[in-house]
Amino acid sequence: MKIKKIVLWTAIALTPILIFSFYNSDDSESASLTTKVVRGTFNDEVIISGEAQSTSSKQINGPSNARRFGLYNIKIQDLVPEGTVVKKGDYIGKLDVSELNGKILDAEINLDNAQSAYTQQQLDTTLTLKQERNAIKDLLFEIEETKLELNQSKYEAPAVIRQLEIKLEKSERNLKSKKEDYSIKKQQSNAKMIIASNNVSKNKKRIDELLELQKQFTIYSDEDGMVTYIKEWNGSKKQVGSTISPWEPAIASLPDLTKMESKTYSNEVDVRKIKQGLTVKVGFDAFPDIELEGIVTEVANVGETKSGSDIKLFQVLIKLNGTNENIRPGMTTSNRILTKQKEDVLMIPLEAIFSKDSISYSYVKSGLSIEKQEVELGSSNNEVVIIKNGLKENDVVYLNKPEDLEEKSIKLLK
Repeated sequence: MKIKKIVLWTAIALTPILIFSFYNSDDSESASLTTKVVRGTFNDEVIISGEAQSTSSKQINGPSNARRFGLYNIKIQDLVPEGTVVKKGDYIGKLDVSELNGKILDAEINLDNAQSAYTQQQLDTTLTLKQERNAIKDLLFEIEETKLELNQSKYEAPAVIRQLEIKLEKSERNLKSKKEDYSIKKQQSNAKMIIASNNVSKNKKRIDELLELQKQFTIYSDEDGMVTYIKEWNGSKKQVGSTISPWEPAIASLPDLTKMESKTYSNEVDVRKIKQGLTVKVGFDAFPDIELEGIVTEVANVGETKSGSDIKLFQVLIKLNGTNENIRPGMTTSNRILTKQKEDVLMIPLEAIFSKDSISYSYVKSGLSIEKQEVELGSSNNEVVIIKNGLKENDVVYLNKPEDLEEKSIKLLK
């Protein structure tokens, strides 16, 4: 009986200790994250964001002959929202016609002046030629009168007869000269009338051309597609208030959505790994479920500096091997470029690697204890690292430092 009481009291005394140990053990285990060394395929990837764009697009241009009329910088007055799906002939936008209207008004004033000049020239011609014809008639009357006098003076003195003969010859010469003058003045008047008429026609034609140009300031789509805005030299997009010029006449574009690529920029460290022909997995921030295969088609040899940064970036173009109806130009892309692949290697997460005095090691579970094991590392990516030596497949390693093991010595490789 006495022995039973001793056992009972011993059990009661040990219970709190066991409970404390149990909970302490659970807390310690839950605070330590572990994983296993796995064998598989290592993928070294460069992950960079980019922007989707079409490799083939048709530009929607403003008037092509505006420069001929002295119009160089034309403001965009209205433009449909980017992403608008249009059919052939649908409205795209409108350009500011204020400067053009001023030229039309000037041309109308010039036409009025030309028509007035034509009318004035017509009146001057009529009056001048009428005066010349009247002068010729007067000379004809004078000649006829002189001839009558000459016929009636055959019994007059020879001197009188001679004076009349001289007068007749003089009048005939004047008539001949007057007729020649009339012919010349008529040709001159005709030439002036032609010039005045041509000036009127020229101003009429200019007004017609300006009115036709005015129609081109309202822009319609040449074909079906989705409207995307054109980027200017500084990277901003042309929109309402922007200007177009004869050298950059496009106000928007219609991309071919079946021919897409991802345009991205790599830093000078990663660009050394990127080559033409590498495979890429392209994701889209707007549609996380969509992932397309791609291939690197172009890697820039010369870096460029973006505004606000001194870092050199190299342009990389990635052609998409497929398409999706939800993809639109301008969408942000996530590009996973596979630069290296190794089969049948041991790997652990980067979080499981620690270092001290240039020695890399991992915390490895060994029975009921934990060892600090030196490891020889291979290539790594953003997630895992290859283990060349020091660990075996299915070894359990810790992702964080276990408590009270900081001073424990590292088990070095042989």
